[in-house]
Amino acid sequence: MTLLQALILGIVQGITEFLPISSDGHLVLFESFLGLKTEGLKAFDVVLHGGSLAAMVLYFRKDIWNLFQTTQRKMIGYIVLATLPAVVAGLTLEDWMDTTFRTTERTLGLIFLMGLFFFVAEGLAPRDKKATFTLKNTFMIGLAQAMALLPGISRSGSTIAAGLLFGIKREDAARFSFLLGMPAIGGAFVLKSWEAIQGEVLLPPANSVVMGFAASAIAGYISVSFLMKFLKTHSLRVFGVYLVVLSLVGMLGAVHIKEFVMANLQGVWI
Repeated sequence: MTLLQALILGIVQGITEFLPISSDGHLVLFESFLGLKTEGLKAFDVVLHGGSLAAMVLYFRKDIWNLFQTTQRKMIGYIVLATLPAVVAGLTLEDWMDTTFRTTERTLGLIFLMGLFFFVAEGLAPRDKKATFTLKNTFMIGLAQAMALLPGISRSGSTIAAGLLFGIKREDAARFSFLLGMPAIGGAFVLKSWEAIQGEVLLPPANSVVMGFAASAIAGYISVSFLMKFLKTHSLRVFGVYLVVLSLVGMLGAVHIKEFVMANLQGVWI
């Protein structure tokens, strides 16, 4: 992997982790278009998620601090409850999901379904969004997060959309979504880092790892800042349109795009 490829993937991860358009799905597509073997990049993808996690912690540092205040402590319980479905699914189904669906064609299909889900969620969501978080709706949001183990299904998108269906405001659903994602992303990052230290997984050269992590963190902070402001006045439909168009264009032109990128970027170093 070249430094340029690591930079591109880091920027892609940082932007798409927070925008509800599936970071894993975009990484699969860009890794394919860059001529990289996607089946050997799972550990590097987790490194990129670590950069996003750093951006998340920095941006939501006040919210994290508030979780430990007396009036907000029950939110910790909601986050733990909503994390359980992803933990169970990750331990039992992640390898199967990854090997079965981590292809360009199937990822594009899941991206298409994700786009349609945004329209459904916005259409069925109660207009009077005054609901608060409860044991029931946080567990259901957790089930939505578990579905994001599939490449092409956006973790933030699925959880925000699920929150909308239960009558929660977009910005509140987004804030909970990102707080919810920290344990899952952090756990995966620590696990893969330990496996890399033990030599159980292979990573690209150290300079590529540092480049990807830094690019993901910087792009991620800019991305989450934009999204939190955007959702105050806009719906998820614009992202739904993007995902549907992306999937259709990708299905029609993936081969030609991949050939062009491989011919022009393969072997480029910075």
